[in-house]
Amino acid sequence: MSTALYEKLDFSRIFESISKTSAVHDSERRHLREHIQTVADAGFTRLRVPRRFGGEGASLVESFGLLRNLAEADPNIPQILRAHFAFVEGLRQRGSEAQPWFDIVNDGKIFGAAMAEKSASTSINTFLSKTPEGLRLNGRKYYSTGTLYADWIIVWAAERNEAGKETRLRILVPAHSEGVTRLDDWDGFGQRLTGSGTTIFDNVHIQPEWVLDRLSQDELPAHPFLATYYQHFHLVTLAGIAQAVLRDAIQFVRPRTRAFGIPGQVIQRNDPIVQNVVGRLASLAFSTRTLVDQISRGLQSAEGFWDGGDLNHPVFERVQEEAFQAQQIVIEQTLEATTLLFDVGGASATSETLGFDRHWRNARVLASHNPSLQRARELGDLALNGTPLWSPYRQALRQNAA
Repeated sequence: MSTALYEKLDFSRIFESISKTSAVHDSERRHLREHIQTVADAGFTRLRVPRRFGGEGASLVESFGLLRNLAEADPNIPQILRAHFAFVEGLRQRGSEAQPWFDIVNDGKIFGAAMAEKSASTSINTFLSKTPEGLRLNGRKYYSTGTLYADWIIVWAAERNEAGKETRLRILVPAHSEGVTRLDDWDGFGQRLTGSGTTIFDNVHIQPEWVLDRLSQDELPAHPFLATYYQHFHLVTLAGIAQAVLRDAIQFVRPRTRAFGIPGQVIQRNDPIVQNVVGRLASLAFSTRTLVDQISRGLQSAEGFWDGGDLNHPVFERVQEEAFQAQQIVIEQTLEATTLLFDVGGASATSETLGFDRHWRNARVLASHNPSLQRARELGDLALNGTPLWSPYRQALRQNAA
């Protein structure tokens, strides 16, 4: 990070404060609204808004480095803000026409997402309809990450023309609109505080200018640049968890003066076995951090083509392939770290007061997004047969649109 930007956006004290309450918030399922407001007030949520549009103008490498450190403090918060940051990234390509939305972001407003639905297929059952009273939105979403904390909700919906043909829509909805109901019913055992539950839209009034995009049924919902960006957010958060594991291991071991199987007082930090475990944790934190930093640099190398509208440049496929490859390793190594942590302290490390189990729970839930086994198969098909990534998904989209 440039010296001037670092001095202006030093979030270390904020992150330290968040870290101190992370275990308690998790165990008591206490919402993070105060922390979200704090980071927004400090300028964190406008990091990627270009300076010419009133933002901080941080680079992708800088912003992902800060997000990794935020994830070390509490991994719920980067996931809460994932849709917000991706929304800003998409706005960057729109140029001056995005200024009204950049103004809203610069004002500290948060954007959440309501895209997925619980159904027997991946079809969209949330519809925008024309009525005598104007446009109305009706539907029910789940996995609505960040919506509990949001001022605006990014909604993936559909509309039908007179012939019954569907078009996919990306709509921006004020979170406090009449007819919007947000439920805190996310029951995952990790990332408990992300607000990833149900959002209901009951005859919600939509202004035409809130319809951001219209896509045909056979189009990918996100360009490979944004798809990689979304995936990388999870990888950066996992790397932050690996850092948190190392931090907690060191803080746990240093003051301890007893060890299993050795009578009397023992300075545990001098125990070769414990040193070995902590050394492995340090190596895992380094490895995951190095991998995600590499993908951050890859995305940054593609940024100019994205912002400039050169959307078919081969750099996007290359960076996406590398992100898929990194996913295979970052997940495995972070989960190893979250399990190995307990080997530094025996039964005492399992105390609920410490909350060490949250690291594994959070990492496991994050790892379950965008299944790595499916990605590994696609990588193998690409290496063996030259089959482009997302080919099965693209084929299914074409079939459904036919």
